Amino acid sequence: MEGKEEDVKLGANKFSERQPIGTSAQTDKDYKEPPAAPFFEPGELKSWSFYRAGIAEFVATFLFLYITVLTVMGVSQSKTKCATVGIQGIAWAFGGMIFALVYCTAGISGGHINPAVTFGLFLARKLSLTRALFYMIMQCLGAICGAGVVKGFQGDNRYEMLGGGANVVNHGYTKGDGLGAEIIGTFVLVYTVFSATDAKRNARDSHVPILAPLPIGFAVFLVHLATIPITGTGINPARSLGAAIIYNKDHAWDDHWVFWGWTLHWTCTCCSLPPDNP
Repeated sequence: MEGKEEDVKLGANKFSERQPIGTSAQTDKDYKEPPAAPFFEPGELKSWSFYRAGIAEFVATFLFLYITVLTVMGVSQSKTKCATVGIQGIAWAFGGMIFALVYCTAGISGGHINPAVTFGLFLARKLSLTRALFYMIMQCLGAICGAGVVKGFQGDNRYEMLGGGANVVNHGYTKGDGLGAEIIGTFVLVYTVFSATDAKRNARDSHVPILAPLPIGFAVFLVHLATIPITGTGINPARSLGAAIIYNKDHAWDDHWVFWGWTLHWTCTCCSLPPDNP
């Protein structure tokens, strides 16, 4: 009995000071920031994992465009919105697919599925220029193929009549409105990606497990709810480019620069993120 009582006392006093939830908890974590990725890493070109990651980005973006563009066109072809999933359903399709695809590809390529995410991570020195360019190319090719398959299913006449799922600035909004909506929406997405995948945060708050694809998918869902009436919501240049190339009409190209305007924003804001210190 004396031994047991001593064990109880030791157990009760083993952690005399509880670490609070939040930033104070990091003092008890042994964490070292990983080194920045090299700007150019030619050795990657000889690695199978490099090409496997690119293939994963291609397949994920292909599936993303296939499901989401079909959903958009399904809503567009109905005379009454009550008979379709509506804007909420479109937003769920985009957010849900991002959740599923990031979950599937995170361990292979990081689950970017978006040139804006890849570019932001490149500026933050999370991946090399070699890998960033390869990812962006594969994402755009996957988007083009995904939109092409949709056109094959719908047929030329129906596909063109329904707008091909292409992003355009809607009537009543200026191009400045569209650009602003895209910049803010893209920032919300990439900011969520940085927060959900921050290794330092995971080490500090390990008692609060986070499934990274979940907040990322919700961010996509919420941004679509807000900006579908303005631009149809791009926040993913590969998605906008793939649909525009397959649809290939003048009004789809007139406003297309809006969906790549985030590059102007990122050069000023990405580096304003707090520096990672060990």
